Amino acid sequence: MLKKLLLGPAAALVLLYVSAAPSLASSQVGQGSLFLDGHVVGTVVPPAQLAAGTGQDPFYEVTNGASGQLGIAGVGPGDAGAFHGGSWQVWTVTFNSGVTPYLLTSASAVAAAQAAGDVTVTRLADADFRCPITQQN
Repeated sequence: MLKKLLLGPAAALVLLYVSAAPSLASSQVGQGSLFLDGHVVGTVVPPAQLAAGTGQDPFYEVTNGASGQLGIAGVGPGDAGAFHGGSWQVWTVTFNSGVTPYLLTSASAVAAAQAAGDVTVTRLADADFRCPITQQN
């Protein structure tokens, strides 16, 4: 049931976006995975760039992570008042020199790694984008 509730609006969003932006209709829509609260979730990645600095939902991209590292959503469906449908505010996470990279699977893991001095977290406002989370496992 939850899968249908998430997939229906996501498909409608993709169709609406493609019909509203004919010049981008030929762009390929991708699918992927990312971490959310320690779990892998699915995404649909339409070519939807946001104006720099307008993203609302934290998204962490690890630049030099461990094998198997995925992007990390800071919030997702069900986070009342905190999730804005995948209007991603991009942050890069870089393991500091001398630290052996380890898997980060949640926003709290990123915060803990930053507090421990293991990573540097930097806002990358020009990379803000929009894409929905399509499924939660």
